[in-house]
Amino acid sequence: MVRLDFEKSGGMIPAVAQDYQTGEVLMLAYMNQEAWETTLKSGFATYFSRSRRKLWIKGDTSGHRQIIKEIRVDCDDDTVLLKVEQIGGAACHTGHRSCFFKQVTADRTTEIIGEPIFNPEEVYKK
Repeated sequence: MVRLDFEKSGGMIPAVAQDYQTGEVLMLAYMNQEAWETTLKSGFATYFSRSRRKLWIKGDTSGHRQIIKEIRVDCDDDTVLLKVEQIGGAACHTGHRSCFFKQVTADRTTEIIGEPIFNPEEVYKK
């Protein structure tokens, strides 16, 4: 059984979600031991929300789940790469496909790349 080093970073490790077909990086989140075990058991990406201080199964609210296709662990056993099938097309809570939709320009500002796939106010009832 793989043993991740959760202690090195105070109980949480970074988890990068990547589209398993295209290689596009969709998001970065964090996992604690419980999130890791839930991910392995369920087959769905599960994270620990640092802002809400609780387990967060990706897509529970929006329906935009991440089905695990492959998991890779880095050389130090303290970061995971989740290759996922992104259900619903969007990984970001803003409605964008990827959380990395801001491109830094030559003049050091940011430019929005792409359009949101869904309206977060409708999905999250804000």
